[in-house]
Amino acid sequence: MPTMKSLRSFFLRRVPILQWGRKYNSKKFLSDAIAGFTVGLTVMPQALAYATLGGLEPQYGLYSAFAGCFIYTIFGSIKDITIGPTALMALMTYQQVIGRNTDYAILLCFLSGVVQLVMAVLHLVPVTIGFTSATSVIIGSSQLGSLFGLKISSSTFFDTMTKFSQNIQDTKFPDLILGSGCIVALLLLRKLKDFKFGSKKSKPTRNENCANYVLWLISTSRNAIVVVACSVAAYLYETNGSGSPFRLTGKIKSGLPELNLPPFHTNVNGTEKNFPDMLSDLGSSVVLVPIIAVLGNVAIAKAFASGEIIDATQELITLSFCNIIGSFFSSMPITGSFSRSAVNHASGVQTPFSGVVTGIMVLLALSFLTPYFTYIPKASLAAVIICAVIFMIEYEVVKPMWQTSKKDLLATFATFLFCLIIGVEYGILVGVGINIMFLLYPSARPKVHVEKLVTANNKHYVVITPGNSLYFPAVDFIKNSVAKAGVLSKNLPVVVDCQFILGADFTAAKGIAALINEFMIRKQPLYFINTRKEVASMFEGVIREDFKYFNSVNELEKCIDDEKYLNEEEQTLITSPNDDNCQKNAQLREITCSISYRKNSHYESKI
Repeated sequence: MPTMKSLRSFFLRRVPILQWGRKYNSKKFLSDAIAGFTVGLTVMPQALAYATLGGLEPQYGLYSAFAGCFIYTIFGSIKDITIGPTALMALMTYQQVIGRNTDYAILLCFLSGVVQLVMAVLHLVPVTIGFTSATSVIIGSSQLGSLFGLKISSSTFFDTMTKFSQNIQDTKFPDLILGSGCIVALLLLRKLKDFKFGSKKSKPTRNENCANYVLWLISTSRNAIVVVACSVAAYLYETNGSGSPFRLTGKIKSGLPELNLPPFHTNVNGTEKNFPDMLSDLGSSVVLVPIIAVLGNVAIAKAFASGEIIDATQELITLSFCNIIGSFFSSMPITGSFSRSAVNHASGVQTPFSGVVTGIMVLLALSFLTPYFTYIPKASLAAVIICAVIFMIEYEVVKPMWQTSKKDLLATFATFLFCLIIGVEYGILVGVGINIMFLLYPSARPKVHVEKLVTANNKHYVVITPGNSLYFPAVDFIKNSVAKAGVLSKNLPVVVDCQFILGADFTAAKGIAALINEFMIRKQPLYFINTRKEVASMFEGVIREDFKYFNSVNELEKCIDDEKYLNEEEQTLITSPNDDNCQKNAQLREITCSISYRKNSHYESKI
């Protein structure tokens, strides 16, 4: 039965606000307020853009941007992380919403939270795989329509490019000029923060510090500045009666979202869909979307941990709560945003409380600003998305991967291409499959080292050292390698060094039993050395009295010296200077042969 001390420790660990809340003060509040306000200026235009990317109405981006802020303040363990809609989650949502309705996005958000909670309970944290670059290209290409003022709807990268090329003659040049200008402005403003007043050799003055801070604030608020400027221009066109030359976002539903249960049934084109039908339609995304969300969130947590230990389980629990509770407010799937977390960090955030300020700003925008969002040009939102994803393409990893691990580069390129060709979900599955094959191959084809040694009494024997544990995938390969080495050794005793065999299964034991039987038929000794207790027990349970193993080299060599196993003709053949064993052993794939003739040699010095 848990004690009060253990319960207190549990709540302090799982509800971090109970720890940092006791030390909170006005100084930290001021820093958090500045950081939260700055992130709020960033998240609002991004949320509108990502909702459009996800095939939803713009207000759903704002619906997805506030619940996670409040939840992470209570349960989050990393002060810099901000939870909300991201380009990657929007793309994954779009794959499920296209041809359906918004209910699928909200249900996917709820199910993602449930799956993440199960992962947290089971302590399952996935590993990163290389799909970010492909999704960046897909997201960027999906915005070409809005950038060129085209009305196209597509589902895959090649479908997008095909429809774009077919409709490019319908380009609206005002949208293209506006969108291109926004991209240039965003990229220039992004570099503005790198400009510093003052000399590098001397400490900046107070005025220089203020000027540098203003430049940094303008740079980090660039999305809001560009979107507001474009919206003002479109509003002026509309109010002057000439009409806006740009494609606008259109009317956005004002007010806060209603608090409702996630939709477990819906109507699609007049067809009623119950929960099993919706679950079937969502398919593998029910698992892939939460896993991808966790990958992103844990990666951001590691980036901003400042050397502290990351509690991945706590991050999983928090992210699951953000998605589950967010789905009650019509949110699409959400996760940590690297760009907004970087802004939060650079703003001098002190605690997760900055999320409360960001959340309040989003709620105020929903309450009072939505009528003005109508005038936001779609080209400006496309520019925001494109400028966000172009820096996600990880081209810089190609060279080090080529130099260090070509197989990892192959898996990355395969994932990249398949994500473009058949879609993100299936591309990720292909990438996972390739990585699993690379992981399993060494287990199925371990290296086997073959070495010829001699005892103090000039008795020769062959030592075979498998380089991996002995489980089902590797049994036949190691068995055949030992058998071939035994045949080519001219009936010498064969010793299997088990120093790297950490475990074995029943199939392996049966394979070793068959191998021992082959050696017995040829009347060729087969011994084992450095066998772990659990491995020896497994072999003895199947092989019984025919399994001979030794715990020391002295015992082994004494047994070999006492054994009469070679006639004079065979011994002459073995010790002949024209010995061609090495050439024969070279025929054995993945077996390295090194012959050493030494009198009074000690086996331990060779291993």
